[in-house]
Amino acid sequence: MAPTIITKTEKLVGQRIRRKEDPRLITGTATYVDDIQMQGMHHACIVRSPYAAAKIAGIDTKAASALPGVVAVFTGADTKDVGPVPCGASLPGLRVPYHHILAVDRTYFAGHPVAVVVATDRYIARDGAELVEVDYDPLPAVADPEKALEAGAPAVHPEWADNIAFNFHQEGGDTAKAFAEAEVVVKQRITSQRLIPTAMETRGVVADYNTGDEALTVYSSTQIPHLLRTLLAQMLGLPEHHLRVVAPEVGGGFGSKLNVYAEEALMGFVAMRIGKPVKWIESRRENYLCTIHGRGHVDYYEMAARKDGTILGLRLKLIQDLGAYHQLLTPAIPTLSVLMMPGLYRFKNIQADIVGVFTNCVPTDAYRGAGRPEATHGIERMVDILAAELKMDPVEIRMKNFIQPEEFPFATATGLIYDSGNYDAPLKKALELADYPGLRRRQAEARKQGKLMGVGVSTYGEICAFGPSPATPAGGWECATVKIDPSGKVTVGTGASPHGQGEETTFAQIAADELGVGMDDVVVVHGDTAVVPYGIGTFGSRGTAVGGPALYYALQKLKEKIKKFGAMLLESEDVTFVEGRCVCNRSGKSVSLAEVAGASYRAMKLPPGEDPGMQATYFWEPPNFTFPFGAHIVVTEVDADTGKIAVSRYIAVDDCGKIINPLLVDGQVHGGVAQGLGQALFEQAVYDENGQLLTGELMDYAIPKATMMPWVESHHTETPSPVNPLGVKGVGEAGTIGCTPAVVNSVVDALSVLGVRHIDMPMTPEKIWTLLQGGQA
Repeated sequence: MAPTIITKTEKLVGQRIRRKEDPRLITGTATYVDDIQMQGMHHACIVRSPYAAAKIAGIDTKAASALPGVVAVFTGADTKDVGPVPCGASLPGLRVPYHHILAVDRTYFAGHPVAVVVATDRYIARDGAELVEVDYDPLPAVADPEKALEAGAPAVHPEWADNIAFNFHQEGGDTAKAFAEAEVVVKQRITSQRLIPTAMETRGVVADYNTGDEALTVYSSTQIPHLLRTLLAQMLGLPEHHLRVVAPEVGGGFGSKLNVYAEEALMGFVAMRIGKPVKWIESRRENYLCTIHGRGHVDYYEMAARKDGTILGLRLKLIQDLGAYHQLLTPAIPTLSVLMMPGLYRFKNIQADIVGVFTNCVPTDAYRGAGRPEATHGIERMVDILAAELKMDPVEIRMKNFIQPEEFPFATATGLIYDSGNYDAPLKKALELADYPGLRRRQAEARKQGKLMGVGVSTYGEICAFGPSPATPAGGWECATVKIDPSGKVTVGTGASPHGQGEETTFAQIAADELGVGMDDVVVVHGDTAVVPYGIGTFGSRGTAVGGPALYYALQKLKEKIKKFGAMLLESEDVTFVEGRCVCNRSGKSVSLAEVAGASYRAMKLPPGEDPGMQATYFWEPPNFTFPFGAHIVVTEVDADTGKIAVSRYIAVDDCGKIINPLLVDGQVHGGVAQGLGQALFEQAVYDENGQLLTGELMDYAIPKATMMPWVESHHTETPSPVNPLGVKGVGEAGTIGCTPAVVNSVVDALSVLGVRHIDMPMTPEKIWTLLQGGQA
């Protein structure tokens, strides 16, 4: 569908409008970290451990230091007072290893930073790094979380006797009674494999220290510039008001840049030590070795039900591969899976036990969906397994157990309050679009011909708009500032930090509608802690769902000031602000927004109690999360000779509340589906038994290409959220969450005639071919 051409009086919210930010992105004129050039720029290369576990017996930097062009070499002995790398999550009994920005006496994952070489040229820096001699004493490593739990497994951290970082228990209702009364119980081990986020732009940092002002500026490819500033200041022992963080253009994050990394503090330390700007750009190999991974679940599910398909309860043992240490939110991610265990279903009995396990691998943390894809994959697979056990249609069993519209707000067994929903609506729409009865007839005909065709359904719910501050590690509010210049042009400053979500467009739509101006009269700025007020950042589908209401309320605050100045200029209290003008309701006389703004800055006369200028700031604290939902249907065909899976149809019906820009929503869904398909069919981070990453480059780690993508038939229903005045819920992670169970359900459905009950991801041709030859799932 083509973008909409808007006439002046039409509302912009709800229209398909192309992104304002796209021209600079597609013409190559945007500025990323690596595009930043400064006088006297130095370059850093990091020496990393080749071993997953080793003691450091010594480091010889003499040869590197003697190389012409090398200006400094730093090791853990130099940086041991910096840090540690922060963990923002807090759980009872959580073990938090002290993670230095450079290893001091031992390394505990392959890629662990050991030293940094700083030179006048990036190639000299790399040559210098190769001259650093590290005397390692290799130690036994463990890379499999279940093996890490075994007695006698190598201890990742010698200060603890085992590799258990935490145990977490949550339950609601009476699970024991539910299972005692159950007429059928189904069980399944389900894995959600490690994934590598693979942002198009790897991480990068430029740090510049002004010795005169004792002020540090850090440019980082980050999703959380303000939080990064706060935490970096603590790590470096620098007053926060002497530190500026700038997130320039960010070439993809997907949660992997929702973090504070050792390299960010390390570049700040280097800049402060040498008094020159320094740049570090991560290679793709480093990106795969050292930037966080996602997922990493081994889940053991049990579901209790009646023979009529009524779900009574759910038990889960969740083993989370944490990696070698905690990044910012590492321990918190699996708890999100527990929160969303019930999915869209009304049963009230759950029991979950999480075991967080250290391994000699890079840490896991937030990756698109962050705990919710794992939860949805688990519940939706179990519902299909139950349907197969009872010989019920998977659609029928879902409809039977859905929470109904009149039951909202709905209190779940995990302690959440779902805000609003009509779960039948997207599923019914998807079934109609797919011609579900026709698909089943086609499938029956295909089976008669010996073909393997599958139809998979998933219905998902997710927790978004993070979120109420008491439920978050660093605050859940968001901030917006709206400023109108004397000429009537509008600048929106947001504490959110969009990096592909499109808020430069959607926020301009909101502001233009509220102020009665054109979109070209609005500019949205973000990402610079010296320019925009403190904000929390962009993650967890919160940019529009939390940042948007902050903007809305700032606009309402500003409109009150506009009306006061308009009333003063029109010499009437009976004034309405409409279509960018203050209108006297009695005389019909009016003044434009530019005239009002100009008068506020000229300040020849002021309304009683008002200050000069035209600016308003609002901090908005959400009272609850929001809970989008949807239904995806996938049709697959499996080649019996090769095991290759072809996705012949993909139908997505998503409900993200009120839609600001349908074009952008479709784009978010399509991107999410691509990453979901990647997990379902291709992607897996593989470590060997010694903790070596075998999928350390794009030659070995398969992500879907454009030619591998099906056409995504994207549709929507709209159920506004009562949580915020815009009614929005969030959509950035929807495609990823709904995708994997729909694809796996479809392929299992195709192979069910052969007795296949479950397949773990990724469903590679080799794995499917082995099944077809009589192997085991």
